Amino acid sequence: MRRATRAFFDWYERHYLLNVSVAAGLFLLQLVHLYWLSADVVAHRLTGESWFSPGGLLRYAILIVDYTEIPALLGVSLVYINDLRKGFNLRSALYLGFLNSQWLHIFWITDEFVLGEFTGEGGSSDIPSWLAWAAILIDYLELPVIVDTLRKLAVAIREQHIGRFLGRS
Repeated sequence: MRRATRAFFDWYERHYLLNVSVAAGLFLLQLVHLYWLSADVVAHRLTGESWFSPGGLLRYAILIVDYTEIPALLGVSLVYINDLRKGFNLRSALYLGFLNSQWLHIFWITDEFVLGEFTGEGGSSDIPSWLAWAAILIDYLELPVIVDTLRKLAVAIREQHIGRFLGRS
């Protein structure tokens, strides 16, 4: 197992720019979900009206984007696991925790629960409604990780360009 893990991370390091690019791209798509969450669900709860209520094809596009969250979480988690593998740092550990709190939201406190609690269409639930706000907070924990992942991508691009300039491959 140790050999397979080492081989995987050797490959991961050789193709780091590609790996962090895919992870960042998938994670950027989550901004669509966060916009919908803020402008539709949260705005409706706080003001009584939605500022963005997509229908038709756009609604389905947002649903598809929401399903990219799982590969995004896996890809970005690898970025931080790789960082921690090189040596402990608090930022990577914290962001890995932020990322993986999303699993709680995905499998337990779902968007449907949040919508149901906020619109009153959720029926009776044994789960306290304050968990809807907790789920939204969990979603927003992605924002600093998205910014940091984009920073890591920019550094990787810069280092690759410098490496090419210096004649390293």
